[in-house]
Amino acid sequence: MEVFKALEQAEHEQVSFAFDEGAGLRAIVAIHSTVLGPAIGGTTMRVYESEEDALEDALRLSFSMTYKAAAAGLNFGGGSAVIMGDPEKDKTELLFRALGRHIASLNGRYITSQGLGTDVEDMQRIRVETEHVVGLHTAYGGCEDPAPIAAHGAIAGLLACLEEVGSGPGLSGLTMAVQGLGRAGAGLAKALVASGVKVIACDFDSRVAQRSHDELGITIVDPDDIYDVECDIWCPCAVGEVLNPETIPRLSCRVVAGLANNQLAEPEHVTLLADRGILYAPDFVFNSGALIAVTEEIAGFSMERAMRCAEGIYLMLKKVFRVAHDRGISTAEAANVLAEERIRNVGGLSGQVRSR
Repeated sequence: MEVFKALEQAEHEQVSFAFDEGAGLRAIVAIHSTVLGPAIGGTTMRVYESEEDALEDALRLSFSMTYKAAAAGLNFGGGSAVIMGDPEKDKTELLFRALGRHIASLNGRYITSQGLGTDVEDMQRIRVETEHVVGLHTAYGGCEDPAPIAAHGAIAGLLACLEEVGSGPGLSGLTMAVQGLGRAGAGLAKALVASGVKVIACDFDSRVAQRSHDELGITIVDPDDIYDVECDIWCPCAVGEVLNPETIPRLSCRVVAGLANNQLAEPEHVTLLADRGILYAPDFVFNSGALIAVTEEIAGFSMERAMRCAEGIYLMLKKVFRVAHDRGISTAEAANVLAEERIRNVGGLSGQVRSR
């Protein structure tokens, strides 16, 4: 079967399929690596054109989480869960409890959290069936909403980017385009407005876009027009694979840095950005604030500690840019090098080493 050929090429530790007809659950849980610790990653719920597309998304997201955790200095590996369904219509208590039972069967190898199309209420339903879930209500020791911490880390990361392109100090007076106004994008837009940034944004849900306009006073454009906005920094904060040979030539910015995962349609597309003089902040480094937030729950959540850890994204990116410059490689390659070095070095302590 084609699906098994894809799995052989992916080099993941484990991929499992969850099906519960009564609960309406059709899901995939991918564990890329547990070298640094149990795999952690969000649960995505969205409509996929095919089961193959859902599998590809799970594999890509879990791979990205391994590198994100490694680059952030966290003792976790990478995993992901994807639910095939419409988050606007198909959510039920039974569905998430069924997923929780499946996660429980993995015996702690995978810890889930909020992701695209899921929220804190969904995590609470999963928690009924398993303790291997974070992104919970504060009453249960959770951060509830990682968006403010992700935005705080993003602001720190943006400062590093601006220094790299010889701009700054500070964000005030800049123009930034934000693609996607979900929890992450709206949180970033709010932080940018507070920093004196002119924000131009979009969202496929016109109601969501209008709400952000009303609350923040930002400019809203059509989703397809966001690629043509003249700005200092272009921030992809929705779905992945939005940077490709068709969209990159349309960008008019100095920096691409956003909170979406897997922003490049293909890894080699980073060269298209570099050829146009656009600095790329590797997504799994720049957007690690949300992961930092939920992993803090495991030790006992502290907002002050989480915010401080998220500020470390500034230093992470500075190191990425330095390695890219010193070795004459792209920023994406430099981020991979640093993540793989940590996986190899720390994994070597236990004699367990896996990297791409």
